[in-house]
Amino acid sequence: MGKKTSELTGIALDWAVMKCECAIPAAFTCIPALLNGTVRGFRGDIGAYSEPVSPSTNWAHGGPIIEREFITIDQKERSICACIDAPEGCELNDIWANGPTPLIAAMRCYVASKLGDEVEIPEELK
Repeated sequence: MGKKTSELTGIALDWAVMKCECAIPAAFTCIPALLNGTVRGFRGDIGAYSEPVSPSTNWAHGGPIIEREFITIDQKERSICACIDAPEGCELNDIWANGPTPLIAAMRCYVASKLGDEVEIPEELK
């Protein structure tokens, strides 16, 4: 059983985002990895790790994802929510996520759009 995407925070959320990012077709193989308590991408083609990434707390990492995926962030009363529009703007199929900060809400939304409502997280991140 996985962990609910809507409950992901911290390093577990960053790992899930990296899992989504590594799935984007590229000229190299990438898998999400933990190294010294940080999330990184491991490039199998060169046997090296990327720099640490923290898209749920660092706008330099999460901001480009928000822009690329056209994630909308809004504050409703005391909740911050993020949305990725479904194809052809069908609101019933839009993907929504909440969070205590704009980056957490947006990254939960991104993960939900790519991996669904539950994510298999490594045991050490639970």
